[in-house]
Amino acid sequence: MTETVDNIPETALAWHQAGAGAALATVVQTWGSAPRPVGSQMAVSGAGEIAGSVSGGCVEGAVVLEAQEALGDGQSRLLSFGVDDGTAFAAGLACGGQIKVLVEPVGAALPEQMLADLVAARAARQPRAYAVDVESGARRLTGPGTYEQRFRKDRSGFEPDGRTFVAIHNPPLRLIVVGAAHIAQALIPMARMAGFDPVLIDPRGAFATAARFPDVEIYGDYPDEVLSDLGLDARSAVVTLSHDPKIDDPAIEAALAAQVAYLGCLGSTRTHAKRLERLTERGFTDAQVARIHAPVGLDIGAVTPSEIAVAVLAEMVANLRKPG
Repeated sequence: MTETVDNIPETALAWHQAGAGAALATVVQTWGSAPRPVGSQMAVSGAGEIAGSVSGGCVEGAVVLEAQEALGDGQSRLLSFGVDDGTAFAAGLACGGQIKVLVEPVGAALPEQMLADLVAARAARQPRAYAVDVESGARRLTGPGTYEQRFRKDRSGFEPDGRTFVAIHNPPLRLIVVGAAHIAQALIPMARMAGFDPVLIDPRGAFATAARFPDVEIYGDYPDEVLSDLGLDARSAVVTLSHDPKIDDPAIEAALAAQVAYLGCLGSTRTHAKRLERLTERGFTDAQVARIHAPVGLDIGAVTPSEIAVAVLAEMVANLRKPG
């Protein structure tokens, strides 16, 4: 299986089902300047193969050894590394970072069927939370009805009880770019590198071409003819860039009705004021239109299309990650 930053559960399941054995290592807690965020995962096979990372290289060797022992005895273990740990100090965490890593052997501590159910849900773009009590070993897989705030902010971590770790498995945030502008040419590859799943909508065939947007899923129709099939939801972001109300407005209206995670619209303050007038006439409330980020992007003084794309991507990430 080809490794990506997001297919670690799939890799672990494939190794286990192939008879090689597998353990999943998950960062469950960090302090200071730890190199990998909570929820980061690494799979370790019975043959010592690894996929993913829990520390960017600092403590992987120690985690692999613990995973091999876990595969031998079938027991999970909660590992701690930090400045007070000689091994971790030598490995590169002397800058002050500390991490805790949960190692779970598949088929013993982590039931194969539970992991298979998680992998199937991920393939179907269905959000799941994997919760494990690190003291009792109790595990469960749940949907968005629980841990709503964690799902919304895509944030794994310990619950207030200090013993229940919740790993959030959200589908990739789909980015729908409306308008094949120069900004879109820069934004789409940047967003893909950041983990977004981008598509492009523009009925203007001269702009939305494979030559200008290689390896991009392009829809050459008006947004209202496409968005119902794409299925806008809380894991969707919409950015309108066409500067044409006939193209942008239907996408904006659909995004507002669907409560998407992010909606950003290109245009000056004057352009946005006219946009708000049209939306108000269409029956949208002040609270609804207040969710629009316009002019789109963080105010970093961006001028060129690439700089504007950086500002847009930064605003999308901030909207996803910052508390509030």
